[in-house]
Parts: sequence; structure tokens; C-alpha cells
Amino acid sequence: MIDLAGKRAFVTGGGRGIGRATALLLERAGARVVVGYRERKPGPNSVGGDLGDSAVAKRVVADVVSSLGGLDILVVNHGVWPPDDVPLAQMTDAQWEATRGANLDGAVYVCRAAIPHLATGGTIVLVSSTAGQRGEAFHADYAATKGAVIALTKALAVELAPEIRVNCVAPGWVDTEMAAGALQRDRTIPKTIPLGRVASAEDVAGPIVFLCSPLARHITGEILNVNGGSVLCG
Repeated sequence: MIDLAGKRAFVTGGGRGIGRATALLLERAGARVVVGYRERKPGPNSVGGDLGDSAVAKRVVADVVSSLGGLDILVVNHGVWPPDDVPLAQMTDAQWEATRGANLDGAVYVCRAAIPHLATGGTIVLVSSTAGQRGEAFHADYAATKGAVIALTKALAVELAPEIRVNCVAPGWVDTEMAAGALQRDRTIPKTIPLGRVASAEDVAGPIVFLCSPLARHITGEILNVNGGSVLCG
């Protein structure tokens, strides 16, 4: 039912996990997709670089636009979750700056570079987290930056309407490489989720692609929770 034939999409953080699943699903729906990696992988459909650097983000987006001939869909998925529990009072400047650079600065810089190239009727989907809604003790850097991504979504939704829609997906626990260590250490996590299991990357990719599609044409500024019922908030 979702037909994205002819659409041109850029997915950041597309080398693994949610980003990779999203890129594959967009391709299945007919879109032409370029995938962003922190370091470029071989092949014509990938670009690489540290998107927390504004000059790099601008160059990467320019490469994507040149490759695709324009842009209709932007999925801002890249980010980091430092796995160690660190109280804020003990958090180093280096950790804070690295998390902010990857999760927030990178999102801002990519959006800023891409917006002038997005076609009328285009869409942006940013990936946040339940941590951005309820916080996450000992991961204040992650929670704060993901909360900022939610605020960025709402600001851009109004700023860019009616030409471009902007929405956000907020996953809970997802079975990806980034969360693997935590899920192995705490086997009780699935029991905290009403649906009884941790999400797969594909469980999150589906809602992202829905928001990119004409089926969501009257949705903008929304935070779509994909967490199995573990956080019931909008």
C-alpha cells in the first residue's frame, strides 16, 4: 500500500540497526536511498563523515543531493548511547560534548543543510527515544539530547509547514548492536514492556516509513512512540 516510487531519500546512521532497516524498507517501497555512515562504506549509495561537524554535514548533504538529483525524504537516525551508568555530577565534559555532538548537533546540522534541498511535499523524520520524554537516570546526556530532538521536531514542523512535514519516532528498547550489552546484562527488561518483548529494528522502521508516506499526509509535529506500551506519553 505504501508506494514511494520516484522518491529520493537520505537515511543517516543507516549502516546498522534502525537506520539499516529503514533504508531497506524505503527501498522496498520504491524509493531511491542514500545511506549515511560515520565512515563511508564502499559503494555509490553511501556517504560518510562526522555529522556533528557542521562543515562535514553540509558536504555530506551536498553529496546526497548531487547523487539523487534532489531530496524528498530525510530520516535523521544517527546517534550514540554511552552504555556506562554515569551520574551527572561525575560526567566529563568530553562525554557530554561527544553525546551532544552526535545526537543533537548532528541532527541540527543535517536538517539545516537539507531543508533548502527538500522538495515541496517532502518529509523529515527524526529519531528520538523514550529517554527524551521521561529522562534516564545516569544517562542525562542521552536523555537531554533526545529531548532536544523532540523540541526540534515540533519547532521545525511549524516553521516548515505547509511545504514540508516533520515528525519524530521515539523508540523504547530496541534489539540493536547499540543496546546489546544492556539487554544482556539485564534480562528483566522485556518484563517491563506491556507487549512482552523488546522491539526489533524492523518494528521501528515500519512507523518511520509510514510517516514518510502519503498515508501520513496530514500528520506533522507528532511524536510517534514505538515502545510496546512501556511509556504512555505523547
